[in-house]
Amino acid sequence: MKNMNMSNLVRTSAGLLMPFVLVFGFYIVIHGHLTPGGGFQGGAVIATAFVLLFVAHSRETIRERISLGFMKNTETLGLMLFILTALIALGVGLAFFGNWLVGTGGLFGTPVAFGINPGDLNTGGVIPIMNVAVGLEVLGAMSVIILAMLSGIGREA
Repeated sequence: MKNMNMSNLVRTSAGLLMPFVLVFGFYIVIHGHLTPGGGFQGGAVIATAFVLLFVAHSRETIRERISLGFMKNTETLGLMLFILTALIALGVGLAFFGNWLVGTGGLFGTPVAFGINPGDLNTGGVIPIMNVAVGLEVLGAMSVIILAMLSGIGREA
């Protein structure tokens, strides 16, 4: 099968759009405890930025830029961060998945103001960390699936 090479217009447009899609995806992940969204939705948006690259460039270009091993490691990192965050709660005497950061005053530990408030990114305890972990997991998993599907293009059934 011949390589899929899109026009310069498509490749340039994809290159211009990708940073905006990435920023929007990270925004959804980081603000998941304050607004609709979270790790899964943000990870899916970030993976969409990679799919945009996959569509715009040839299979060989994608294989050179994004390796399957890197995406597998990203997925593993997200899973390990999620499990580690949950296990730390056991270490500090809380239940599994206990929110051990809430009310500590440090990163993500600021207590939430009572009543209607605009929301503070530095609240939520372990929830923002778990959103990041899930975002990494979804980004890695979806990219591995897309790369696996991409590797099958051109083969005879």
